[in-house]
Amino acid sequence: MNTPDHESTTMNTPLGRTDDATRRTPAEPPAIREPRHVPLAHVVRGGAIEGVHHGSVVVLAADGRVAFQAGDIDVAFYPRSALKPVQAVALLRAGLPLDGELLSLTAASHSGQPRHLDGARRILDRAGLTEADLRNTPDLPYGAAERDAWLRDGGEPTRLAQNCSGKHAAMLLTAQLRGWPLRDYLDPAHPLQRLIAETVADLTGQGIARVSVDGCGAPLFSVSLRGLATAAGRIASGAMDTPEGRVAAALRAHPDMASGTDRDVARLMRAVPGLIAKDGFEGVQIAALPDGRAVAVKIADGADRARMPVTAAALAHCGIDPGALAEFATTPVYGGGAAVGGVHPTDVLAQPTT
Repeated sequence: MNTPDHESTTMNTPLGRTDDATRRTPAEPPAIREPRHVPLAHVVRGGAIEGVHHGSVVVLAADGRVAFQAGDIDVAFYPRSALKPVQAVALLRAGLPLDGELLSLTAASHSGQPRHLDGARRILDRAGLTEADLRNTPDLPYGAAERDAWLRDGGEPTRLAQNCSGKHAAMLLTAQLRGWPLRDYLDPAHPLQRLIAETVADLTGQGIARVSVDGCGAPLFSVSLRGLATAAGRIASGAMDTPEGRVAAALRAHPDMASGTDRDVARLMRAVPGLIAKDGFEGVQIAALPDGRAVAVKIADGADRARMPVTAAALAHCGIDPGALAEFATTPVYGGGAAVGGVHPTDVLAQPTT
């Protein structure tokens, strides 16, 4: 089946509309097998290749065709937090009344800055709820500086500090407005999670291969890299009066709320006008432009240091000025406190797609 076994969640109410007449018919779910990844990044120290990061990458043209690919773009994998913009679209379809910085926070893996925590509280306040109603996993702030400051102040792991608290607060607000149960809002059989699954299938254009649990406790849906890039392109090119367009506008206007002031994802969105971008654990990255051109990256071993150099190389296939991508083209490798090399894309990423 294309989505988890359940009754339809189609709605047509003042709070939200997900009309089957406008839905795409998803293709079959991607195959579950060992991915056929290829070398995407070299770890170079002192002029010698010290390590190799394998992975897969796809670049879609504005019309959705594959403009570049390397590795295995059609095997099932878990997008992790790179799926959050899609989840935010689903919440808007269900009637979530947020835009601007709070909608950006809904799609965020935030660093735990004061404004992130305050934003999550503001979303909960709208529902008349508190941090005690959240069901995400308690954690320390994700940002290194924020985590260090938190610990210096004697802070312990909390649900609000955890990087997905904006998404969870928005899920609770949506469920409260719909009159759906709050306590089990993370159950895959909950109406909210069923609608998210349908939205994942709709925007990726393919069925869901497997359903698991993300680090924050929310259901996690397995798709392909091609499907993830398709969803990113559809969100980035969405009309302003659609849920897709609203999510894209929020990310563009408030990139710091979607991550953190100094995070590479926020810097990338600031560097490339109109770009939306979202990272995910285990070396996942998406980026997409307003005309629908889109990139999706998966680093096989989950290495975060290879994620952005590979993404920058993939974005070059979209025709983006290399000067705008220069700061993302390599990750420094240090020795004795000084840069002695870097993580660089392999020649595979410079070759045309056959």
